[in-house]
Amino acid sequence: MKNTLKPGLRYEHTFLIPPSKTVPALYPEAEEFRAMPEVFATGFLVGFLEWACIKCINPHIDWPTEQTLGTHINVSHLAATPPGLEVTAKVELIEVEGRRLVFQVEAHDGVEMISKGTHERFIVNKEKFEAKVESKRQR
Repeated sequence: MKNTLKPGLRYEHTFLIPPSKTVPALYPEAEEFRAMPEVFATGFLVGFLEWACIKCINPHIDWPTEQTLGTHINVSHLAATPPGLEVTAKVELIEVEGRRLVFQVEAHDGVEMISKGTHERFIVNKEKFEAKVESKRQR
């Protein structure tokens, strides 16, 4: 971690929603998902918010040796967004407690607020983390 990793860091990230990020594409193996409306999927929304948080803090950690992993997400999905609209995430780092990071997050689709909440990430050493995962795989 760098000494610039402090509460108050903000980042804004924008993404044009393609059909591949809609509910039917979330789990194409699931008939139930394939039958649902073609709108931005909550699962992809969560990933989009994580992406914005990662972009916010990567300049403030020793990337790629240090990386962050999501450990908690508490967000609403307030409105449907069809493909073709651009979504913007606004994130702010509000807490740093050792390697634990907490963000305030929100997303807007150009028409209305679509998400709001908090997200927690944890800084890991990539090499050590991958070794732990490999150990688990071997069990």
